[in-house]
Amino acid sequence: MSIWDRLGDFIARISASAANGVADVVEAVRTVFSGDAETRRRVAFSVAMIALSAKMAKADGVVSQAEVRAFYEIFAVPPEHARDVARLYDIAQQDVAGFEFYAERMAKLCGSGHSNCGMLEDILDGLFHIAKADGMMHQCEGSFLHRVSEIFRIDEMHYQTIVARHLDLGDTDPYRVLGIERGKPFEDVRKHYRKLVASNHPDKLIARGLPEEFIRIATTRIAAINAAYEMIERGLRHA
Repeated sequence: MSIWDRLGDFIARISASAANGVADVVEAVRTVFSGDAETRRRVAFSVAMIALSAKMAKADGVVSQAEVRAFYEIFAVPPEHARDVARLYDIAQQDVAGFEFYAERMAKLCGSGHSNCGMLEDILDGLFHIAKADGMMHQCEGSFLHRVSEIFRIDEMHYQTIVARHLDLGDTDPYRVLGIERGKPFEDVRKHYRKLVASNHPDKLIARGLPEEFIRIATTRIAAINAAYEMIERGLRHA
């Protein structure tokens, strides 16, 4: 059964809660899938991405066609499940609860030690993918994403690494993209790079809750990591 079938079944089972806001839906993920950790993680990721995407669009005030396309690049929604996704998206936009409340509920799904929860970085990567789709990062979107990262307990240095992966910052420091200190011996850089590639392999992300349908997030992240490493390698070779 695909994640969309699971999500559709879930929405049907908690329809009364959904009427009160997606925050109630997030809380219900804990109980409805209490005996199925893998499904719980995948449904939680899907709900988080849909809800926070809706909140980010509301914060920005303008939803461009590029952002809509980016949303559906991540969410390759089968036609028969489009209504489920649209329902969650609309509920999140209309809900009076602010995005911080939503982000806090998402973080709690990772438990008390959620600062090391990889799924939260996956959510943030997906939000960046949507926010940058129109070719620029609006100030309100940047503020939104930074605040979400704080709620997710992603430290500032790591957050700046995520920013560097996504945005054209001009002469972006490839060491910043990799999250390693400039001046380190190349062998240390190589070891760090290999560790990043291994930990961000699509199979690893799927194992921690990233649905197979959203694997574009993983491939985009790996592409940025590879490009940064190749830039460092070329620079050292010609030094």
